[in-house]
Amino acid sequence: MKRVTGIGGIFFKAKEPEALRAWYQKHLGVDVQVWGGAAFNWADEQGEPVGGSTIWSIFAADSDKFSPGGASFMVNYRVENLHGLIAALREEGCEVLDETEDSEFGKFGWVIDPEGNKVELWEPPPGQ
Repeated sequence: MKRVTGIGGIFFKAKEPEALRAWYQKHLGVDVQVWGGAAFNWADEQGEPVGGSTIWSIFAADSDKFSPGGASFMVNYRVENLHGLIAALREEGCEVLDETEDSEFGKFGWVIDPEGNKVELWEPPPGQ
């Protein structure tokens, strides 16, 4: 079974998220959307879309999105079989959170790494 197949997103906290989003937009050209982040669409060597994206988003410093992890960031990894991977991680003794989420955006699950960081696992919906 394949495990991680790519990075689906990078999320981090900021003391002043609106100001930081504006800085990234102005100085680095990040196309920040009203929901607080940007989607970087994947392309091949010729610049043609290949059906995937990496999400980038800033959260408020007091957000509990990364709980129970203690870090100010969270990485979202793409996986092919979320439930199979979660079962394997549990069997290997990893700290896997009980909660999973199924939505129009795909399937999500979480594991805590040995340093206490919350890691998001994401199985994209079919076709992505």
